[in-house]
Amino acid sequence: MSKVELKSSEGKPVPDVTFRTRTQDGQWKDVTTKEIFGGKTVAVFSLPGAFTPTCSTSHVPRYNSLLPVFKKNGVDEIVCISVNDAFVMNAWQQDQRAPDITFIPDGNGEFSEGLGMLVDKKGLGFGKRSWRYSMLVKNGTIEKMFIEPEKEGDPFEVSDADTMLKYINPDFKEPDNVFMISRKGCGHCARARKALVEAGHASFEEVELGEQISVKTLLATTGRTSTPQVWINGKHIGGADETVAFLGAQKK
Repeated sequence: MSKVELKSSEGKPVPDVTFRTRTQDGQWKDVTTKEIFGGKTVAVFSLPGAFTPTCSTSHVPRYNSLLPVFKKNGVDEIVCISVNDAFVMNAWQQDQRAPDITFIPDGNGEFSEGLGMLVDKKGLGFGKRSWRYSMLVKNGTIEKMFIEPEKEGDPFEVSDADTMLKYINPDFKEPDNVFMISRKGCGHCARARKALVEAGHASFEEVELGEQISVKTLLATTGRTSTPQVWINGKHIGGADETVAFLGAQKK
């Protein structure tokens, strides 16, 4: 990393920049910082590059999974910024399955440079990229920044989603992590699905038996072949009857 003094911009407006983005139907679209930040509360996280290890396995996924909690705590939008082009950022958004996070290509590094966060990573063959940081922006003004420490490599200590949420609301409650394996046309699966939604788990993940998940997978993980099979926070709950009973007991 080149010797760039990384300073907080708290209390200052975000840089006035126009981003060259691509819509999902393949059209160029100019988006200004005023459009992104004006009249809204926005949580931003910026990172060195799309498809890179820490960014793809930790930084984006955690913001993505906690997006409903951010919304409940007054954040209107979550924005991911990287010094990459619009084609790369759109492809990465799809790869991350994060349609509700706004991926912004800072292709020329103008936004990152305006914040003093543009660093030289030529040692990795990256050229100039953004340093890793996060910030809370209210109506275009930066309220809080979490800037990773100036260490060699790619530190990831303070710009994570949990740190930002704890700043916004120290008592935030993380939603349960719920996963269900189902089968197409399965009535018991529909009953379990309905129970989960009514219990407040509307954002649970579901995978149908098929090419990626087989009956062998069910046998290996549960010792069963029936569907649905439900897990909550890493605990195997079981089928529809067990799931309904478990959720009912939680209400008491």
